[in-house]
Amino acid sequence: MERALATVLREPAELTAAGRTDRGVHAWGQVASYEGPPAPLRNLNAVLPDSIAALGCEEAPDGFDARRDARSRTYCYRVLARPAPSPLRAGRVLWWPHRIDREALDACARALRGTHDFTAFTPTQTEHVRFERHVFEARWEERDGLLSFWIEADAFMRHMNRVLVATMLEAAGGRRSADSFAALLEGAPRAAAGATAPAHGLYLASVRYTGPDYHQTRP
Repeated sequence: MERALATVLREPAELTAAGRTDRGVHAWGQVASYEGPPAPLRNLNAVLPDSIAALGCEEAPDGFDARRDARSRTYCYRVLARPAPSPLRAGRVLWWPHRIDREALDACARALRGTHDFTAFTPTQTEHVRFERHVFEARWEERDGLLSFWIEADAFMRHMNRVLVATMLEAAGGRRSADSFAALLEGAPRAAAGATAPAHGLYLASVRYTGPDYHQTRP
């Protein structure tokens, strides 16, 4: 994106992204800021690779910083819970041909709301010094045959959403209870939670600011 901006604007552009996603995570609503004039959208997309599309490029208030000014971010993790995989959705959803207890999934999601210690859901070796995060909303939805986990929080830690999903799927499969999942939110060690779900099922859906939102919750 920086190379594309430099080509279109004919001057260097250093981007600040709202979310630093894990390698392999997708984005419907990533937001980035830079110092300089807006780039013509058609020109910008003409020089971007096929895996990236700029949905808008507009002037922001003086001093706007896409990362620092963000008040919350929303992520979505998609799970295809059925016996057969989908070649058309390969690399875009987690195929899960195992038992799913929706009541357990919903109970786990409800437990996430509020302020908790997410030490159990990020690698032990980490640069994070604060492990509390406030979750505004967390829920599972079923649409078009897909289970989607939606979560909005003030900030996220490395691998946090992916470990949350894998651990909730353990509860949905009867390998742990929803109550034991909730107990992990009291600062349990990383080893007490589940594995890390693959990156390809996760999407950065939107970023919320105090002013107008940069919001794209569906591709």
